[in-house]
Formats: sequence, C-alpha cells, structure tokens
Amino acid sequence: MKLENTERKTENNMMALPVNKTLRSKGRILDLSGPVVMGILNATPNSFYNMGEGSNVDDLLRNAETMLHSGASILDVGGASTKPGEPLIDPGVELRRILPVISGVKGRFPDAWLSIDTYNTTTAREAVAAGADIVNDVSGAKFTTDMLKVVAGLQVPYIAMHMQGSPVTMQQNPQYDDVVTEVFEYLAGLVGDCTKAGIQDIIIDPGFGFGKTTEHNFQLLRNLNIFRALGRPVLAGISRKSMVCKPLGVNPANALNGTTALHVIALQQEANILRVHDVKEAMQVISLMKWVNQ
Repeated sequence: MKLENTERKTENNMMALPVNKTLRSKGRILDLSGPVVMGILNATPNSFYNMGEGSNVDDLLRNAETMLHSGASILDVGGASTKPGEPLIDPGVELRRILPVISGVKGRFPDAWLSIDTYNTTTAREAVAAGADIVNDVSGAKFTTDMLKVVAGLQVPYIAMHMQGSPVTMQQNPQYDDVVTEVFEYLAGLVGDCTKAGIQDIIIDPGFGFGKTTEHNFQLLRNLNIFRALGRPVLAGISRKSMVCKPLGVNPANALNGTTALHVIALQQEANILRVHDVKEAMQVISLMKWVNQ
C-alpha cells in the first residue's frame, strides 16, 4: 500500500476541494452536513442478500416504510443484481421490477429521496420520470456510452462508482499496483467527465467489492478520507459484503455485527453516506459517533 505515493499524486493532480454538503434534485435539497443513511431496496430475486422481500412489491413497500421511519434519508431501488458472476440484465426486465416500487414509495411517501441503482440509460430515464431523484450507476458509465449525457439532461445527482471489469468478471483475480491511487485517479477522471457532461451534483463511491480482493477493500477503507479531495460527498457501500464475511467466516445473513464495526471506521474516515441493508443499526452508529465527536 503506497499511501505516501497516493497523497503525492493527489497533491500534484488537483488541490483538495471543500466537500459539497448538499444534493439538489427536482427543486429539493438534501442536507449532507452530517452523515446520512441510504437504505437498500433490492427488487430482485437473486441479490447476494435480500431481507425477505425479493421481487414482492408489497414486501418492498413495507420494508421502505420501516427504513424511512428508522431514519433513512435515501432509498436505493435496484432491479438488477450485481453480485459477482451475474450477467447484465435487459432494461425491460429491470423496469418491470423497479417501476412499481418507485411509484408505490412515492405515492405513500412523496417527500422520500429515491435513487435508482442501474447501469442502463433507459432504466435511468424511466425511473426518474416515475419519481427517482438520483442515478446510482455501478458501472461508472462504462456499460452505456450516453449515461452521463442522459443524467445531465435529467438534472439529477449521479453516484460515480469504480468497478474493475463487470459483474461477470470483476472477482476473477482483480489486481492493482496501488488500489487507492488507481481508484482515486479513475474517479477523478470520472468526476471530470461528469462535469464536462453537465452533471452538477456528484457522489463518489470507491466500489467496495466491485473488482477488489478483501485486502484491496480494506486498503480503500483505511484511506477512504483521501477521496474527499475530489470535493464531493463520499458513499461507503460495505453492508454485509464479502469484506465482512470472509475475515469473520460468516455468511451475509450473519454479517450485521461486522458491518456495524466497519461502519464506525467509514465514519471515522468521514464518509458522508452509508449504503446499508439495516437502517436502524446504521443510524445508531451515526448517533453514537456524534457523541464521540462532540
């Protein structure tokens, strides 16, 4: 891990910018002056971890209600599994899964902030039209040539994530000379591309588990605050992933305690958004960290 080299490259390539503390979408503003929680709504039958809802819309809406009442600031709706080995999905299938969820949540909770977890531009357009406020693209605009142009036209925030390869290939021996430097430089370039395309609000996601070994993931976590030099809010998506499960020898269903421990580290590294399956527990971590830091 070449942390000194990472810091030197950061200084040479760009000056650290103050982190934007708000998100703007459709005339509304989301306050990020303190850390917030993004709750995961997986409208898929094959995600690596579902909380019992799968693709059942009624179950998803009940889960959405629970997460919002528990303090989630954003709900991330996804209709395509991106677990290792999973092939890319047709937008038609994805839309059949996510549109009833977005419409249902917005109908019951019109003030809720929703993100659409997709790498398909068709899905992004339709989801925003149905009520989504943010586009969360795990591909970093690599799977479709016009994603950044589409998001700029929709005038919503964009979550820019790093992934090595695709879900099919990403965990087939991922390698880096220096994972922190390489992910930082990739995201710096992607932020530049987003800005050139006309996207105003950008969130940075280093992509834990997307083309990284367990050691790569922990190197990124230990140095997460470096990404704040890009001047954008930083999202940590750690919840119940292999970086929790492998070191502890547990499966995702038994990874809540480990996830909570790593959320503490992410907050110490000044993460702005925790993307989680378990909203109540993540909110408790944020609450206790406020006591520690007061």
